[in-house]
Amino acid sequence: SAKDMKHRLGFLLQKSDSCDYSSSQSKKEKISSSQRVSQEEVRKWADSLENLIHHDRGLAAFRAFLKSEYSEENIEFWVSCEDYKKTKSPTKLSPKARKIYDEFISVQATKEVNLDSCTREKTSHNILEPTLSCFDEAQRKIFTLMEKDSYRRFLKSSYYLDLVSPPGTGCRPENCKRSHTHTLDCNSNIISQCA
Repeated sequence: SAKDMKHRLGFLLQKSDSCDYSSSQSKKEKISSSQRVSQEEVRKWADSLENLIHHDRGLAAFRAFLKSEYSEENIEFWVSCEDYKKTKSPTKLSPKARKIYDEFISVQATKEVNLDSCTREKTSHNILEPTLSCFDEAQRKIFTLMEKDSYRRFLKSSYYLDLVSPPGTGCRPENCKRSHTHTLDCNSNIISQCA
């Protein structure tokens, strides 16, 4: 009956604070807390590209979107640069720098990013004596390119919109008003595809 259904929904809201009304309890237990994203956090992703890519799940969703557009080399380059800047051993700088250069910047790069010739040449010069900042300018250019182009499309795509308001999962606005910090178990499907 409708009364039983209302009671069950209320119980689910109290027990798990979840929007995923249709899934079994064992499935909920399998979803780790790292796979849950608060709706508040998802909304912050729309504030800036920086917010998006500095969140593990946001980065995964954005990467999946770029892959669908065949332009994932931009985010892969950005992530590689971030990883490179964390290099602690000076002896590892040169091989890491060469690998990034060969993969993303050289003319024969397998995942060549779109850089102007001046930035490409400066970066080529920088890796002759690599420092932690030798890719900074190129990374900044690619970030700006993503920010002005693919990030705006991402915010209009199902990759983002389904996280804000997942379709067909029983997660309707009237059911999700309890708290703006509740977790979106109902978006675990798209997030698991992104991870």
